Amino acid sequence: MRDEILINITPQETRASIVENGVLQEVHIERRENRGIVGNIYKGVVRRVMPGMQAAFVDIGHEKAAFLHLADIVTDKAEGSKQAIEGSQLLDKQQAQETDITTVLHEGQKIIVQVIKDPISSKGARLTTHITIPSRYLVLMPDTEHVGVSQRIDDQDERLRLRELLEEHEELDNGFIIRTAAEGASEKELVRDALFLAKLWNGITERSKQVNAPGLVHEDLGLELRIMRDIFADDVERVRIDDEATVGRIIDFVREFLPEMESRIELYQSERPIFDLYNVEEEIKKALERKVQLKSGGYLIIDQTEAMTTVDVNTGAFVGHKNLEETIFRTNLEAATALARQLRLRNLGGIIIVDFIDMKEEEHKRQVLRTLEKLLEKDHVKTQITEVSTLGLVEMTRKRSRESLERLLCEPCQQCNGRGYVKTAVTVCYEIFRELSRAARTYDVQKFLVLASQEVVDCLLDEEASSLGDLEVEIDKPIKLQVESLYSPEQFDVVLM
Repeated sequence: MRDEILINITPQETRASIVENGVLQEVHIERRENRGIVGNIYKGVVRRVMPGMQAAFVDIGHEKAAFLHLADIVTDKAEGSKQAIEGSQLLDKQQAQETDITTVLHEGQKIIVQVIKDPISSKGARLTTHITIPSRYLVLMPDTEHVGVSQRIDDQDERLRLRELLEEHEELDNGFIIRTAAEGASEKELVRDALFLAKLWNGITERSKQVNAPGLVHEDLGLELRIMRDIFADDVERVRIDDEATVGRIIDFVREFLPEMESRIELYQSERPIFDLYNVEEEIKKALERKVQLKSGGYLIIDQTEAMTTVDVNTGAFVGHKNLEETIFRTNLEAATALARQLRLRNLGGIIIVDFIDMKEEEHKRQVLRTLEKLLEKDHVKTQITEVSTLGLVEMTRKRSRESLERLLCEPCQQCNGRGYVKTAVTVCYEIFRELSRAARTYDVQKFLVLASQEVVDCLLDEEASSLGDLEVEIDKPIKLQVESLYSPEQFDVVLM
């Protein structure tokens, strides 16, 4: 069984799932009311320059100001910059250290920017002035004349062939990156892509002169067409879509850029929901859980924080058939396989710390890491993995440009405020006792009324009944209890009567 793409269309959202050999590997979701803005180009206004951070906050017309660091600036993209830095390349680390952002940007300045990271959590979008525009085989870089080739194309002869095909066309005066999908592409296909991008860029340049800042200059494709552009490849056997109008748009797109693959596009018409195929809905639910069960009996615990994601590997019920070291090695191998899938499925990004079970043999460590690296080769997002540290941890990074699946579909628990735990009923009872004692010393009242959840009231009348009686005697005031069904386990009120 080969790879398959399922696309579910509703008026509220578009969802795409990538299935490899019958197993869900990736889920992409775009909601009509909250579309991602990565790839969009804006004419922004610099609102605040922060010399200490060597960065600026730019108004692009969204609720939160976007963040632009000096290292992401190509200076000739700013209108009226105080000083031009030679050339139009992104500043390298040394240039960024030697340059003061106040010589490049000033408040009120208009600047053309592109979003490279969606707003995530409390942070605004991340920007660059180094514009890049992708097509099927190429990425246009209008700020350069350099032709680069994707590192994932290993064959050196193929890399040279592709680069020479573009460099020999003098009319293509922009820079390009040749994407992995271009491996084996013909000269006609590459040149067609390059001319299309050049025409698109000319249109963007003209629109940028007409748009009032802050304002949108160019919007990236919708999810269903981005999937066709970025993921639809020879190893995809078919694409099934459950909406006829969307099928028409996708076929028009494929006819222009991938005519030989048009036959793989299908309209899904069964009464059974498309995401019920391959248990996609159920797998999405599992991807929101903290615990990932392994077939051997071991498991992963995945915790997402603001700064990083931690993954803890445990043997669980797996005892192995030989010895402890062999058990640990087999569990870690299975965990590496599961982890590679979970990273893609949950769209985890940023810093990721993996606590594999400690292994004594260096060969075992090497095999676990190689397994993880090999499985991540199919990941469309760039990853980087370190060796096992002295503490037995594996540090890795995965490029983050959009919210993770959990952050997209969920919100912090209103009862525990995102901690993941709530206070026990006994703990809340003791808090109530302290509040009653404090109020009795402060106010002259006839009696007290305690409003709390059913669980807490039950605890006060059962396990803590004697303590409640002792307190009544101590403060010499009657205490009445009342259940409030809408109260969370931690919520209570002491009413003075």
